[in-house]
Amino acid sequence: MPSPRPQTRSRQVPPRHPLGRGSRLAHTAPTRPQAAPFAAAFGLLVAVVDGYLGWLLWDADPGWGWYLLAPGALAALALLGAVLVWRGTGVGRLPGWLVLVLACLLPLVGLVLLAGFFGVLGGGSAAWTTLLLAVGPLVGLVLAAQQPVREWAGAGRRPPAVARAR
Repeated sequence: MPSPRPQTRSRQVPPRHPLGRGSRLAHTAPTRPQAAPFAAAFGLLVAVVDGYLGWLLWDADPGWGWYLLAPGALAALALLGAVLVWRGTGVGRLPGWLVLVLACLLPLVGLVLLAGFFGVLGGGSAAWTTLLLAVGPLVGLVLAAQQPVREWAGAGRRPPAVARAR
């Protein structure tokens, strides 16, 4: 006796994805590493230190001289580096993390040399104050040079949604 219902092939059910996952082919946006906001914050601190050094130069001789361009340019470079690291981008072929490293390295070298100069002259408290000012650029340099920050703020990094499919 034939069966009352016709024989059907078992249908294959597509795999289910947990909620919020989407398909397997969907790209997820890269996440900002934990050190990037701290590197950007210390970039802002370096800009403040550069501004303070510029104010010290201006206070010694109130007037606008050419010597105020160096702290102003360093402060602008530190602000640019902080914004680039925060956004995770670069300027042209120059990665954002490298801009921040340069913005931290130049004041750090200058402050260490100035502290050595004060130490040679016998100004102990001035040398220690100068070394205390060098902590911000040092920490900013260390944070900006970490591998997750370098990968986040690389020059050629584009979000996956912008990448072209071939």
